[in-house]
Amino acid sequence: MFHNQFTSLSALALGLILSAAAAQAQAPQAKPAPTELHLRIVGGLASVNQFTKNEAPFWNSELTRLSNGKYSAEIVPFDRAGVPGNEMLRLLELGVVPFGTTLMAHLAQQYPQYAALDLAGFNPDMASLKKSVAAFRPYLEKELRQRHHIEMLALYTYPAQVLFCKNPFNGLSDIAGRHVRVSSTTQSDFVSAMGAIPVVTGFAQIMSNMSSGNTDCAITGTMSGNTLGLHRVTSHIHSLPISWGLAIFGANKSAWDALPPELKALLSQELPRLEANIWAESERETTEGLLCNTGQPQCKTGNPGKMVTVPTSTEDEHLRKRVFSSVVLPRWLARCNGSCTDIWNKTIGAKPDSGVAPKP
Repeated sequence: MFHNQFTSLSALALGLILSAAAAQAQAPQAKPAPTELHLRIVGGLASVNQFTKNEAPFWNSELTRLSNGKYSAEIVPFDRAGVPGNEMLRLLELGVVPFGTTLMAHLAQQYPQYAALDLAGFNPDMASLKKSVAAFRPYLEKELRQRHHIEMLALYTYPAQVLFCKNPFNGLSDIAGRHVRVSSTTQSDFVSAMGAIPVVTGFAQIMSNMSSGNTDCAITGTMSGNTLGLHRVTSHIHSLPISWGLAIFGANKSAWDALPPELKALLSQELPRLEANIWAESERETTEGLLCNTGQPQCKTGNPGKMVTVPTSTEDEHLRKRVFSSVVLPRWLARCNGSCTDIWNKTIGAKPDSGVAPKP
C-alpha cells in the first residue's frame, strides 16, 4: 500500500514539475535554438534572491551561454512545483527528480545526523558556519552518494536566520511565553529552552500565521523576512544568527553518470562558482537585511522598514552557548540514538575552536 501511494505521489510530483516547466516555457519569449540536451531542475525557495538572482539565471540562460548553445535547462522552485519538501530526498533517490534542491532542515526530519551542520545556536557568524561546512562536507558527500545514490553538486546557504517579533524585547531571554515560528527541530529546541513555544511553519505561511495571531515572533532570514514583508508586521529584530538554513543541490547518481562527459565537466567547474556566489550574496544580505528592516540609508535592494535592532549582548552570547551545550546538542544526540556521537567527534566536534568538547 505504501509503495503504491508513494508511486502515485512521485508521479504527481513529476507531473507538476513538468507542467510548471512547460508553463514557463510557453510564456512569451524568443524561441531558443535547438540544443543537444535540455535539463529540468528543481531549485530552492521561490521569491528569495538565492533563486531569482542566482539559481534561475544560471540554469535558464547561463548554461546555454557557457556551452555555446549545446546544452540548456529550465528551473522551477520546489515550493511552486508541487514537490513536498520532506519528500525531495526520496524523489532524488528514485530518480523521479533527476536534479533537485532540498533544505537540510527537511533532510534532518528523517535523518537527524545531517542536522549537525546547522544546529541552532552553534554557528553565530558566517566564519563559524564556513568552518563547520569544511569539517562536515566530506562526510555528507560520502553518505549521500553511498546511502542515497545522490551526487551532491553544491551546498547553498540562506542569509542568517534571526528573530523577528511583533512586540519589543531586550534580549533572547525576553521571548519566554511567546509563540515563535521555527523551521527545524533544533530551532524548536533552542527557543523552547528560552521558555518560548515553537510553532513549525513553512516559509510561505509565515505572514499568514503572523497576521492571524498564531505566532508572536518568527525565525527567518534577515532579507528573506524583509522580502516577505515582516518589517511591516513586526517591530523588533535580533541581530544574532540562530542558524542559517542550508540547502543541498544534488543529482540522482544514475542521472548524473548518464550526462555527457563534456557537460559533467562544465557543471563540475561552474557549480562551485554558483555556490560561491550564493554564499557571498547570503553574507551580504545578512547585513543588508538588518539595515533594510530598520530603514537605514545603506539599504539598497530591500524594502525600508522602521524596526528596532536588538543587538547581541554579552548575556545573549552566554545564553546561546549554554543553551547549545546543555539543550540543543544533547537532544540532537538523543534523536540519533547514540549514532551521532561518533559523527560529531570525527567532523564538526573535532574542530579546535568548536567550543564543545568531543563526547566520549
